[in-house]
Amino acid sequence: MGRLRRLAGLTQEGLAERSGVSVDVIRKLEQHRKHSARLPTLHALAKGLGAELTALLGDPPGVPSSGETEPPQLVAVRRAIMPPLFAPPAEPTGVEHLSLPLLRAELADGWTLYHSAGFGRLMEALPGIITDARLLAAVGDAEQRAAGQAALGKALQLGGHLAIRLGKTDLALSALERAYAAAGQSSDPLLAPMVSNSVAWAYQRQARLDDARNLAVHAADGVERECTGTAEGVRVWGGLLMSAATSYARSDDYETANVMMVEAEKAAGRLATLPPPAEGRLVSVFSRSSVRIERVRLAVQHERPEEALALAKGIRLSRDTPPSWRTWLLLDVARAHTDMGDAPGAVRALQSLRRVAPGWMRHHTLAVAIVSDLWNGPTRPPGLRKLAEFLGGAH
Repeated sequence: MGRLRRLAGLTQEGLAERSGVSVDVIRKLEQHRKHSARLPTLHALAKGLGAELTALLGDPPGVPSSGETEPPQLVAVRRAIMPPLFAPPAEPTGVEHLSLPLLRAELADGWTLYHSAGFGRLMEALPGIITDARLLAAVGDAEQRAAGQAALGKALQLGGHLAIRLGKTDLALSALERAYAAAGQSSDPLLAPMVSNSVAWAYQRQARLDDARNLAVHAADGVERECTGTAEGVRVWGGLLMSAATSYARSDDYETANVMMVEAEKAAGRLATLPPPAEGRLVSVFSRSSVRIERVRLAVQHERPEEALALAKGIRLSRDTPPSWRTWLLLDVARAHTDMGDAPGAVRALQSLRRVAPGWMRHHTLAVAIVSDLWNGPTRPPGLRKLAEFLGGAH
């Protein structure tokens, strides 16, 4: 963070004045005496620095990179999302071997890879999926083209999510803008609001909290008016409500966020009375467990560890809860135990995370921050050294 502050031409006192964060917190973060900060604090610092939130989060890339050029896999994804402007259009070939059911199955597998942190494998598969979807969106009768546009929208949305995870928010927004355009020509009335939710997430990563909240609320209102009679509609509406609540929370309005989350949790209860989606992996992640996981996260971020642990205690994870969400839950439980001074409880949560989702654990700087805080604490419980070594060496 010190490098970003110096690039902005600010002293620690100047950054404190612009961000509203105390000089003491800034000093501790820069000296690594404080290894993590709550998201509202990071948003304030990003705003004061004029930087994207990702610059402070320090999310590691999903694949190794020299730092000089992007890896070839990412270049291929970028080219698939944004084809060259002046290249002659490719002649359609292989159309006879393409089918919408096969493409949708590949898309579902792609989302599974994403939620399992298989970013390297996903980067290898995604260019072909996008290319095939773009082809299906351009051939056949009107109904077939509309179905192809729906597949293209989901493929580009997946590209947007992957780009966010790689810290490439501008690429993500380019992919999501194209996904939204495809949704407008598709046969899926829920695709545009799902893409809107993804855009809101990208805005959150750029500290554009007002934009994220307004977009999520607008899209949720549209879904509520027309599409909440199905499980798919409830899941999309609930995901948007959670997104809006997260933006409120990160704007330091925890009470409004909590009210919205409680409403979302009630809505999730309706899913048990509705027929499940035909292909749940292509619909927004939303269930009672996902809402409760997000409530735990917000409580931790707002320094309410006791409330977070109480919420976590009542969670019953559904079978379709992705590894990425399970990761967040265990990380937040570990953080809450750390904040309560319960180092053994934190280590137990991190050990569970290592068993459940080792790939995701390596992709979260929060895991490193928690282990660092525990290592520098008054006691080092059994198991902590192995966790430190797993994440890059004992501290």
